[in-house]
Amino acid sequence: MNLATTVPVLTLDGPSGTGKGTVGQLVASQLGWHYLDSGAIYRVFAVMAERANIQPSDLIGLETFSNTLVIKFESRSNSIAVYCNDIDLSEIIRTESTGDLASLYASVPVVRKSVLNLQKQQRRTPGLVADGRDMGTTVFPDAKYKFFLNASAEVRAERRYKQLKVKGFDGSLSTLREEMRLRDDRDANRKTAPMVMADDAKEIDTSDLNIEEVVNRIINIVRNPTD
Repeated sequence: MNLATTVPVLTLDGPSGTGKGTVGQLVASQLGWHYLDSGAIYRVFAVMAERANIQPSDLIGLETFSNTLVIKFESRSNSIAVYCNDIDLSEIIRTESTGDLASLYASVPVVRKSVLNLQKQQRRTPGLVADGRDMGTTVFPDAKYKFFLNASAEVRAERRYKQLKVKGFDGSLSTLREEMRLRDDRDANRKTAPMVMADDAKEIDTSDLNIEEVVNRIINIVRNPTD
């Protein structure tokens, strides 16, 4: 058996606004495992492809372009820094517009194939916590622990709205809610690796839970699997 496949993986899937990123980093920290933000990879790809003027419809161009990207993650005190070809994209990839752009590129099969190997390469000892939309179904179907985080549309939109306000971005709650709805529909209905809950995943509704409660629930399941 490939040694890499014996490394335990914990996947966190679900739509935006459910706390996957923060929860994933805290769970990884408590377990002492590596952390993969799969969404960041797609956001980086989208930003760089747009800068290179390569459209989602240019399948040959996208495949060739993907071979020129070198993406790196570096831990900072309270966040994860993301670089591509030595360009710091940590801030721009967190904007709502980049999220919408990434969703468009991520729906293209050749793009998903291009980043799949990069995602799998993040599987290293002693373990990996991976968050995204298809981690437990497509990227790591053999993951030992699978979770699907969800929350009401209202709660998710309000959370995202507050996050953007803190960062100084403008926008209306109603517009944000509609953009999230469209992105969710696109992610859930794409032909390649749609956002769905794995059959063997545990769903956690985070609508009425804070980050600490979600993290504690996950850690308890990992450390006490029979409870």
